[in-house]
Amino acid sequence: MGEAPEGESLGSVLSASELRGAAQDEFDLRVSEFLSYEGEVRNLSPNTVRAYATDLSEFSDWARRAGVNPLVVEHRELRGWLGGLSRAGYATTTINRHLSAVRALYKWLLRRGYANEDAAAAVSSPHLPKRLPKTMTDADVRLLISCCGLDEVGVRDACMVELLYATGARVSEASGLDVADVDFAQGQVRLFGKGSKERIVPVYERALAATRAYLEEGRPSLARAGASCPSAALFLSRRGRRMSADSLRARFSRLVAAAGLDPSLTPHAVRHTYATELLAGGADLRSVQELLGHESLSTTQIYTHLTSDRFREAAVMAHPRGMA
Repeated sequence: MGEAPEGESLGSVLSASELRGAAQDEFDLRVSEFLSYEGEVRNLSPNTVRAYATDLSEFSDWARRAGVNPLVVEHRELRGWLGGLSRAGYATTTINRHLSAVRALYKWLLRRGYANEDAAAAVSSPHLPKRLPKTMTDADVRLLISCCGLDEVGVRDACMVELLYATGARVSEASGLDVADVDFAQGQVRLFGKGSKERIVPVYERALAATRAYLEEGRPSLARAGASCPSAALFLSRRGRRMSADSLRARFSRLVAAAGLDPSLTPHAVRHTYATELLAGGADLRSVQELLGHESLSTTQIYTHLTSDRFREAAVMAHPRGMA
């Protein structure tokens, strides 16, 4: 066994190691408390809390391997952690997601007095390439609906596409819809977004008609399959159970394939299309922000680039000298 460094006994070396282990254990305990707070107090979605849990678990493992006390982590150590993620081949979006989880944690630790400073706040995010969201055309949406069958599943799928297009709902919000959330008298739908934040979105008549058709011609048959455990959900599976977001995505992908459209299109492209159409039609940015359920206006502003491009193309096509 090697000798202990001059002026430092073997006992003190072990003591330092034990102290690091105790700090790590305390950190893991605080992470658990933070996740409970995010889910139970801030009411974040289970998916968000699970993503935080995964990312923070990886961060804790890194701190343990690196011999870093995560309760007093320094800026240079966090930069080293990010560099390790980059060298490991993580995508920039994934690295930013990890950093977002760590920032949220340290902000909470500082507020609760479990940390003396928030080193994560000073760490800049890796630069993301500017990428505009993918959208569809009205003809694309009509084609999707035309590919829906006439049986109960086809009527349900047509209703799904119409409501996504009419409300700009996230697919998780569509999954959470109950029959009672559709107000035919007022022509509107109640959606529950991130953090269960409620918003009311007006719906055009064609989407309401598709929903009526589904409730009369499709849903009763699907509901009978789950009669032993009735569900208030709007969108039911063949077993009569609430369709998950993944199930709705799968149905959407089948329609996209049947229509011969770009296979990378997802229900979120319908949400992007909804926002773009509203802005192109003259809706103000704040209204679109409210309708989409965005917390920050900056998230909504990306759609202004899409509408600007569309207006530019229209001007070139329509102006007498545009095609010169």
